[in-house]
Amino acid sequence: MNFTEKERKVLSIVQSDLPDTLTPYADIAKEAGLCEEEVLALLQRLKEDGTIRRFGASIKHQKTGYNHNAMVAWKIDEDNVDGAAKYAAQSSRISHCYYRPSSAPDWQYTFFTMIHGRTMQECYDVVEELRQNTCLDEYAVLESIKELKKISMTYFDD
Repeated sequence: MNFTEKERKVLSIVQSDLPDTLTPYADIAKEAGLCEEEVLALLQRLKEDGTIRRFGASIKHQKTGYNHNAMVAWKIDEDNVDGAAKYAAQSSRISHCYYRPSSAPDWQYTFFTMIHGRTMQECYDVVEELRQNTCLDEYAVLESIKELKKISMTYFDD
């Protein structure tokens, strides 16, 4: 998709933290050389056409007391992925859900869920819920020991 210079400027601003003011969209518009209505129309258009998947606040889970997380790798037949993914996606404790076929003979885990909890036991409770309510059974829990990098992707530079 081709963007004008002003549209690229808007996108470079909104891909990071929005201005912490009472009029963030007006401030973005001023910085990009547009009016507030143009900024809002651009974001709405990109959301509707699927260029922007979602637009909203991101909460730092550690500051809310969710200090534990685990990537859980599951063994699953390809035919069962959609059903398991639909169930997992409904959980408020699961932030990410991926299917990644493996070509490694010694790694048969192809379905991944990122689970968050206030305690590690809460994470394991979600694992057990998935086991009880889906076809998921065999798994490996990959506990996060240390967060080394976590940022949003940057698609447009100023």
